[in-house]
Amino acid sequence: MRHNKAGRRLGRKTSHREAMFRNMVTSLLDHGKITTTDAKAKEIRVVAERMITLGKRGDLHSMRMAASVIREKTVVAKLFSTIAPRYKERLGGYTRIIKLGIRQGDAAPVSLIELVEEEIKPSKAKVTPVKQKQQTTASIDAVAGVAEA
Repeated sequence: MRHNKAGRRLGRKTSHREAMFRNMVTSLLDHGKITTTDAKAKEIRVVAERMITLGKRGDLHSMRMAASVIREKTVVAKLFSTIAPRYKERLGGYTRIIKLGIRQGDAAPVSLIELVEEEIKPSKAKVTPVKQKQQTTASIDAVAGVAEA
């Protein structure tokens, strides 16, 4: 039994899984969004948000810790220079997972994981009350007269 063991194994050995997460997080931070399976998206969300938090700290130790996960120096520089300052005021929730449907080849549920650009503000639709026709007494009498005839 796997009591108190967090995380999904995804049918891979530990070294393969960690390498896959590193590659996927590097791609996510480089491109802003990637398409993958639901389970992988939920797992790389943890790693990606940890990297953005390190980027927000901004010191040398954080940069070295991020570079130990993100294997491209250009992506580490992008994280600390552009991505992390964008989320300076945000306390968490830097990524969004959108379910796309089922992959045709193996029926795996597929999702899009992307960096959150800004708050989604629901558009305020103008709610106009439906105007009911007010019937005058003359029109009511005319309708009643037609009904009597």
